Amino acid sequence: MNAKLFHAIESVVNTMKFDNITSERKAILQPLIDFIQHKHHTKSEIRLNLICTHNSRRSHLSQVWAQTAATYYGIKNVFCYSGGTEATALFPVIAETLRQMGFQIQIIAESNNPIYAIKYSDNEHPVIGFSKTYDNHFNPSGGFAAILTCSQADGGCPFISGAEKRIPITFDDPKAFDHTPQQAEKYQERSLQIATEMFYVFSQIK
Repeated sequence: MNAKLFHAIESVVNTMKFDNITSERKAILQPLIDFIQHKHHTKSEIRLNLICTHNSRRSHLSQVWAQTAATYYGIKNVFCYSGGTEATALFPVIAETLRQMGFQIQIIAESNNPIYAIKYSDNEHPVIGFSKTYDNHFNPSGGFAAILTCSQADGGCPFISGAEKRIPITFDDPKAFDHTPQQAEKYQERSLQIATEMFYVFSQIK
């Protein structure tokens, strides 16, 4: 039984086409599927730390969509985190993009690095979104898969302390379109790509 998401998010899910994921991308996603499947089979907690350089865009999209997908497919004990090689702030266009895709977003602490509560379902804990380093005390110290969502973080983190497995799954940076007429479109496009791939990953868990 699939968990109930907010209606607008369900509408986005219904547009996803796993057939559009290339065989090359599926091969890149397979180590993450294997990690989750093993943990699920052994009834272990599944901790995913989604990492990008500034923890401002792709890592947050990946964290939010992975947690949403786990809930949708009823995969228990999944805890998704995000971090960077440095802390900046969650880029406001990311929050707006998620809002437009049906998430309910509330700023729960105002600062140069605001803290957001990002809800995808009436009865599930919100994802807490703010920029932090991947080894921040908010994140797990061990037993997690480190998912590198940008090539710069992948190259800049030759060793991630506490990571049980390191899995590069890189995405193009929508930042390239900041302050251009295509900004909203490109952020939506990247969000949908990440969403589709994370939902594909969790759809494979048996």
